[in-house]
Amino acid sequence: MRRLIKYFLLALVLLLVGFSSALLAMRFAIHGREVRVPRFQGLAPADAERLAGSQGLVIAIESHFYSADIPAGRILSQFPPPDTKVRRGWKIRVAESLGPQRAAIPNVVGQSERVAELNITRRGLEIGNVATIHLPGAQPSSVIAQSPTADDKNAASPKIGLVISAADNERIYVMPNLVGQPLAEATTALKQAGFALGKVDLLEDISGPSGIILHQTPAAGQKITAGATINFEVRK
Repeated sequence: MRRLIKYFLLALVLLLVGFSSALLAMRFAIHGREVRVPRFQGLAPADAERLAGSQGLVIAIESHFYSADIPAGRILSQFPPPDTKVRRGWKIRVAESLGPQRAAIPNVVGQSERVAELNITRRGLEIGNVATIHLPGAQPSSVIAQSPTADDKNAASPKIGLVISAADNERIYVMPNLVGQPLAEATTALKQAGFALGKVDLLEDISGPSGIILHQTPAAGQKITAGATINFEVRK
């Protein structure tokens, strides 16, 4: 009986040793087939396939995305990432770049700054540099130039730069002093300068020659815009 037990225990030990050896051998076999994933980003698909094949891996292009950094036809991203340990035969999923996204540029010249901004952003584009200048004759706070221009149909994900007319774009003048001058001469000078003659009030019972300007509105030195109306009080 004791001999039987002894043989049973010996067989059990041998079985455990064999099982441990099998596990150890399997572990070494698995690790022996492990490789590190190379970096495929920036490679052409054919080059990526050759590199993957040299490591016993498989490349699978599963998606395409626009990219301003990676040229079209190159590998944009990968999974698993580089340096990840995987078994030989593992499939590496990659995305191929479509290159920069191309877009038609809208024509926003003549639009208000707000409307131009809406027309640009709703197309997925962005506002670039914005410069403000005074341009006589231009509508205040409107777009007077843009870059790229509207005829650029193949711009690469652009930011559109704008030149905007100033909000106070009207030409400003300083009102001259016309008091003491004859009304006829002052009226001619005002019309030639683009101003309008407004109300003329005649004042009586004042000594001196008639037709002489005694008071003006706006007063001398005030800022006025083109086309402003000038009113006078004149000796009758």
